Amino acid sequence: MKKLIAGAMLMGASTLAFAQPGCGVGAMIWKGQSGIAPHVLAATTNGTFGNQTFGMTTGTLGCQTNQSVRSMAMYMDSNIDKVARDMSRGAGENLDTLAVLLGIEASDRDDFRQLLQDNFATIFPSSDTTSDQAVNAIVALLQQHEALGKYVA
Repeated sequence: MKKLIAGAMLMGASTLAFAQPGCGVGAMIWKGQSGIAPHVLAATTNGTFGNQTFGMTTGTLGCQTNQSVRSMAMYMDSNIDKVARDMSRGAGENLDTLAVLLGIEASDRDDFRQLLQDNFATIFPSSDTTSDQAVNAIVALLQQHEALGKYVA
């Protein structure tokens, strides 16, 4: 039982890491409630049904996103294996394509490549990682980065 509870807490925490507040069906269900519990429940609902990533990609379900993130998400759908390979090396045509789709200026591309390579295990925690999960992780990392956050704002 302890392992089950610990696993649920870990899954909830990992979902929170990429949660966009106020976005997805979970946020709609728990709207207007404050505190950590409604936030955790909203994030868990979104993570369970995968609707937040869909909302971020399409700009629906109360999620705000920009065209460049949608373009990156569409590219990742078809090229996830190639992007993962390039990302693990920190260089390559597919990684450069992501940078172009996100509108990352040439002067920031080295930082972009390094950030993604350094956080490869966060973006692709398993071989079963979906393109939606990877996009979510990339956006979250960029949002937290001082110089690169402007590209996903």
